[in-house]
Amino acid sequence: MKITETGIKGLLVIEPRIFKDDRGYFYESYNKDKYTEAGISVDFVQDNQSFSNKGAVRALHGQANPFAQGKLVRVVTGRVLDVAVDIRKSSPTYGKHFSIELSGENKLQFWVPAGFLHGFSVLEDNTIFNYKVNNYYDKDSEIGVMWNDPNLGIDWGLAPGEALLSPKDELLSSFESFVSPF
Repeated sequence: MKITETGIKGLLVIEPRIFKDDRGYFYESYNKDKYTEAGISVDFVQDNQSFSNKGAVRALHGQANPFAQGKLVRVVTGRVLDVAVDIRKSSPTYGKHFSIELSGENKLQFWVPAGFLHGFSVLEDNTIFNYKVNNYYDKDSEIGVMWNDPNLGIDWGLAPGEALLSPKDELLSSFESFVSPF
C-alpha cells in the first residue's frame, strides 16, 4: 500500500497493492493494522454505498461535532471526481480544496478526516461509490455548502448544465456565508 500526502494536511491518497492474474484481481480494501500504521487510526462504525449515473453531484457535505465524520472513500465500479474542502478555521489551507479521480480501474482510495466538506461528481454511468465512516449519520448535525460556489473554484469535470443535484443540495448556501464549526 502506498500513501501519498495531498498538500492539505490530513488528506491522504491510498494506492492499494493489487494482485492480478488470469482470473482477475485481488486486493485488501481495508486492513486496520496497515491503516493504523499509515496514520489512519480510527474505528469505522458504518459502511455506506451509493449508485449514481453520469452527472450526479453529491456535494458538499459534512457533519458538525460531536457527529463529525472521517471518511475512507473508493469507487467499486465507474468513475468520480472526488473533492474535499478544508473547513478547519485555524488551518493555513482553510477554504482550499483537493480533488482526485477515483475509479474502479485505478482502485485509489481517499482519506478525508473530520474538518472537511466532502463530495463527488459522477463521470460515468453505473458508478458504485463506497465509503467507511468513523461516526454515525446524524441529520441535525449536517452541514454543507453549495457545490458550485465561485469562491471555491472547484472544477467538477462536468459540462455546463450536466449536474444532477438533490433538492437538499440545491438549497445549500455559499461558502462566504458558511460558519464552520471546526
